[in-house]
Amino acid sequence: MEDNIMNLVVVGVISWSTIFLLTRRVFHKLSFEFSNRVVSTIHATLAVILASLSVQDWRCPVCPLASKSSPKQMQTLAVTLSYMIYDLVCSLFNKKFKLDNSIHHLVSIVGMGAGLAYNKSGSELVAALWVSEISSPFLHLRELLKELGYKDTDLNLVADILFAVIFTFARMGCGSYITYLTVAANNPFVIKAMALSLLLVSAFWFYKIAAMVNYKLMKRTNKNVA
Repeated sequence: MEDNIMNLVVVGVISWSTIFLLTRRVFHKLSFEFSNRVVSTIHATLAVILASLSVQDWRCPVCPLASKSSPKQMQTLAVTLSYMIYDLVCSLFNKKFKLDNSIHHLVSIVGMGAGLAYNKSGSELVAALWVSEISSPFLHLRELLKELGYKDTDLNLVADILFAVIFTFARMGCGSYITYLTVAANNPFVIKAMALSLLLVSAFWFYKIAAMVNYKLMKRTNKNVA
């Protein structure tokens, strides 16, 4: 891994931690998780923007396959790698520890770290980053709304449905295609393993999300009938 990329990762971890501490100070009356989700929303938005800017050819966003990463792709991955490290450590201090989320972070850290070390597979990794983070702002919005007192409101239901639709299209649709391309191309084994692992995690989350949306819609229907 190049020194400038390593430095960017270190600075990134420090920066995300600083943003969290500042957010915690501003929203001191709200929960630890609320502040962390604010940071996560900032990262998701930034990641999608950086990933979009690093695409080399929008006629084929995943091209060139199994090729040397561009400087923009390396920087984009370094920013997200630093966030993943911060968020994994932050989750250890959160009372609501989630094993599936930790596995997702560990797999992402290993995969992006390998991509940065090999200086390869930038197109595939950035595409995977884009489809992974495009639904994240809505994921965090649903939880932020709950803590702000909008649980079980129409606004919260809209956020739930938007998240479910975007997640399904991005991760299960586009994500499956990107995984196929990544595995079929001449990428390092660890990159292929990461792609398959993330798809499995996404499939598990898709099952949980589908159950959640079905429950909320049934609850709303029964409430209206009553």
